[in-house]
Amino acid sequence: MSGIMGFAIVLAALLLGAYVFRVAGQAVTKNAPTFRDMGFGVAFGYVLGAAILVWAIWYYFQPKVLETGVPNAGVVFFRWAVQGFIIAAVAAFLFRLLGRHVGTAGTRKLFRSMPLTASFGILVILIYAFVAVFAGAIAPYGQAEILGAANVVAGGDPALGGNPEYPLGTDQIGRDILSRLIFGAQNTVGIAFVTTCLAFFIGGSLGFLAATLQGWLDQLLSRGVDVLMAIPSLIFALLLMTIASVWANKLGIPLTIFMVLIIALIDSTRVYRLARAVGQSIVVMDYIEAAKLRGEGLGYLVFKEILPNAMAPLLAEFGLRFCFVFLMIAALSFLGVGIQPPLADWGTMVRDLAPFINFAAFAPTAAVAPLLAAGAIALLTVGVNFVVDWMLHKTSGLKE
Repeated sequence: MSGIMGFAIVLAALLLGAYVFRVAGQAVTKNAPTFRDMGFGVAFGYVLGAAILVWAIWYYFQPKVLETGVPNAGVVFFRWAVQGFIIAAVAAFLFRLLGRHVGTAGTRKLFRSMPLTASFGILVILIYAFVAVFAGAIAPYGQAEILGAANVVAGGDPALGGNPEYPLGTDQIGRDILSRLIFGAQNTVGIAFVTTCLAFFIGGSLGFLAATLQGWLDQLLSRGVDVLMAIPSLIFALLLMTIASVWANKLGIPLTIFMVLIIALIDSTRVYRLARAVGQSIVVMDYIEAAKLRGEGLGYLVFKEILPNAMAPLLAEFGLRFCFVFLMIAALSFLGVGIQPPLADWGTMVRDLAPFINFAAFAPTAAVAPLLAAGAIALLTVGVNFVVDWMLHKTSGLKE
């Protein structure tokens, strides 16, 4: 049977199942509104979801080793993914439960209205922050320390090429991957946070100034921002980083400093747009006019009147900008022009450890090394976005 024929049969079975599901539901519930008003697309979604769930349960219990003795890497990774999802859900639930009973009255109230996704995001952010701050005390080895063994497979099983002393293995030159993952949190996340703060300082200040003063300054800044935003961010950053790599050697300035300034400049254009739009909606308010009539200066208007009333959208944008900056730093490091050795960085680790994936068919734990670095990037991005979505929902005034 060809793949197209098999797909057609499965699709036909799902369509038939959706029709039977809706008709049977109407008959059993005596044409209750739930099934009476249900569209065929909704019924198909229920059937498709049930089919995927049944397939996932069946696939989860498939043997981890094939009859030929070769590990079934797909089943191994799928089991890890399911187990990780369950652990994350339980941890988020317990963290939210703890937050509802421990802390101040304000935090307890916050946790009571918090969805499970937001509690998971906050938990992830707190864990990353703790690891980043105390990386030197947590990591068993230094981030650039070369040990006696290279290309050690993760898992610690000597029969598969592992070593109990290095639970996550070592890279091609003998550096401990676990230690570099821990220090990567300090370098990648820390640099991304500093870069985002700098971008918000530049973009927010100029945006509020343009909204308050308007006139030729607003036109000049806005047209300059339009020019910068017309260039794709990653390509522009690559171009500027290539130029900066030449000047960094001549000036004796670390390339990472140039990277922070370049990414902050590029991302400040997005912050400028938001700050200007929010500021323009605030400067027309009566209390701004009253402050001007009292003779208040520009600094008072920006920091005492406009900024406090613009905090909600700016905080939500800060989370989104942090994700974009974080991913751009990882992308630049993956391409070789970001955070430079000997500093540990997750983007560089994904690039350097990618050859381990070739051994996944023989030892699934061998492919863990690059996936851990990529998973660390993805997990923080998802966690921050969960928190940002919750913040946007709260500030929008929408109710559940």
